[in-house]
Amino acid sequence: MKNICFYFKIHQPFRLKRYRFFDIGNDHYYYDDFANDEIISRLAEQSYFPMVRTLLAMIQEYGSDFKFALSITGTAIEQIQLYVPELIDELKKLSDTGCVEFLSETYSHSLSSLEDPEEFIREVKAHDDLIWQLFRKRPEVFTNTELIYDDDVALLLNSMGFHTAVTEGAKHILGWKSPNYLYKAASCPSLSLLLTNDKLSEDISRRFAKTDWDEYPLTADKYMGWIAAIPEDEQVINLYFSIDTFGSFLPAESGIFDFMRAIPRFAKEHEISLVTPSEAVKKLKPVGELAIPYPISGTDEARDVSAWKGNGLQREALEKLYSVAERVSLCSDKRLKQDWEYLQSSDHFYYMSTKNLDDGAAHSSFSPYDSPFSAFTNYMNVLADFIVRVQEQFPTEIENEELNSLLLTIRNQAAEIDQLNKEVNTLRTNAINSDENDFLPEVNVEKTDKSKMPSGTRKSNRQSRK
Repeated sequence: MKNICFYFKIHQPFRLKRYRFFDIGNDHYYYDDFANDEIISRLAEQSYFPMVRTLLAMIQEYGSDFKFALSITGTAIEQIQLYVPELIDELKKLSDTGCVEFLSETYSHSLSSLEDPEEFIREVKAHDDLIWQLFRKRPEVFTNTELIYDDDVALLLNSMGFHTAVTEGAKHILGWKSPNYLYKAASCPSLSLLLTNDKLSEDISRRFAKTDWDEYPLTADKYMGWIAAIPEDEQVINLYFSIDTFGSFLPAESGIFDFMRAIPRFAKEHEISLVTPSEAVKKLKPVGELAIPYPISGTDEARDVSAWKGNGLQREALEKLYSVAERVSLCSDKRLKQDWEYLQSSDHFYYMSTKNLDDGAAHSSFSPYDSPFSAFTNYMNVLADFIVRVQEQFPTEIENEELNSLLLTIRNQAAEIDQLNKEVNTLRTNAINSDENDFLPEVNVEKTDKSKMPSGTRKSNRQSRK
């Protein structure tokens, strides 16, 4: 029996306001609250609420015959809580059905997997903790920002305890192979790989409303028929969408919600199961290994990471941002750490892409800026102020090696103090049990006040290679 995994993504960045050179050092608030409020409120009305309620109605009608996966970034959750908090209640209703699998990812939809492994690990943990806090679900399947993946990411995921990742079924990686199988990571065979079928996904997301398409109109019966006609041994079809697709890019009048509501009915008629990623992995056996030495993604025709690192502007901005990663990890300033989280969103670097100028890519249609150069200038002005604030706490005169040495000393001292406290408590307990506690004075070894001292650091990918 064939299996379909539907994946739905919700992500919104915190968009930056127009920040000029003369604001550096004078204005430490970087965000366009009006734009953030307007955009997520509009998307909630057009897309998020209608789609979430459609999914809920499908579960209520078909029960466990309809299941899917959902990924929501931390920055999207924060904006939902700020501007449309009632959407959280709707998402909780979905969660309570038991038919939804929440996916793990980076908190801010960042590029940390390409730039800084330890920051990547921290972000994923922060995201998964938030999902647990809100929905009482602990994600077990990982999907990276825009499906970015390579052999190094596989090793990172394995070290974090993940056994399954979702990525793009990129043609230049698969060659003659089909994306409709379960694979293993070549660099880490214990990690299973689910690959998206971009052709079938784009039949909905890009072609559904095109009246000049030779398959128009697309019906649920026809669509399930296509999947049923796939060779019998190809048993898992992964369909990946941004929820914005439903109601925003494909308006309600296109019939997209009626199309989705009919999917479970025709899937059942064609003996196709709608399952979660974890269920698919339990059902199937990997057919082989995939080696992916260079990063792939689900963006643009190239299916690489050039959407975010394809020009000098983007690479300079990323290098400058992650150059202070160690120092940010040391600080205890909550506002600074929050800005660090928001400034990592991949969207900021996507807006800087010049690909739309030379190959027709659609980056400019998503950008709030007049040009990639305006996006770069605005971001670098914000980043300049941010770095000044970081350096006020940890001056550049203190080398990273010195910070590392100091941190190691602090950690060793903390461990020793913890051990001494345990020994003292053991002695006190023994004394009480032997009625000799009157001779044992009250003792407590005070811990170092870490808020006044550096508390964590690490080296980035780039620094480790030097």
